[in-house]
Amino acid sequence: MKIIMLGMAAFLFSINIQAQKKNVKSEVKTNITTVKDSDGDKKVIQTKEIEEVQMIRLKDADSNVLNKDIKESPVEVTATTKITENGVTKIIAIDRSAYYELDGVKYQVTSDKSGYIMLNPNGEKSAVLRKTSNNNYIYKAKDKTSYGYFTTDGNLVLENYDEATDTVTITTYYIAK
Repeated sequence: MKIIMLGMAAFLFSINIQAQKKNVKSEVKTNITTVKDSDGDKKVIQTKEIEEVQMIRLKDADSNVLNKDIKESPVEVTATTKITENGVTKIIAIDRSAYYELDGVKYQVTSDKSGYIMLNPNGEKSAVLRKTSNNNYIYKAKDKTSYGYFTTDGNLVLENYDEATDTVTITTYYIAK
């Protein structure tokens, strides 16, 4: 019996236990909206998941002190939104739907099944924004195709190439507050 107990104790102590190397905080919010119209009831389910990850770094990691202080490190925040409408689920890393202004004119950017559409003040579709593989956007209007991206302030920046002058011009749509 002692041999079995000693064998089990040795086994338990030989298991490689890894220390926690990061702090993780996760939060999920779900909103269900039901819209009744002439076509019947439509449910829109919006699930927003926010995850904060902070790597644990130690002050004096090489010292022989048993209790060590934690060094400040940056927190990486990832927000993912899943929208399910009519049985189709679309994943949006950050929802950029908002009103934007250019030269005193207010435009609305709304999400659609393939990216975003831009509506002019009359509510008519004036352009589409389609996401590229490097998290930027292709902006396509009737007579213009541009490269676009959103700044950390939330503004939409379009870089336009003019073939006649061989130059790149920048147009910024400022988010309306």
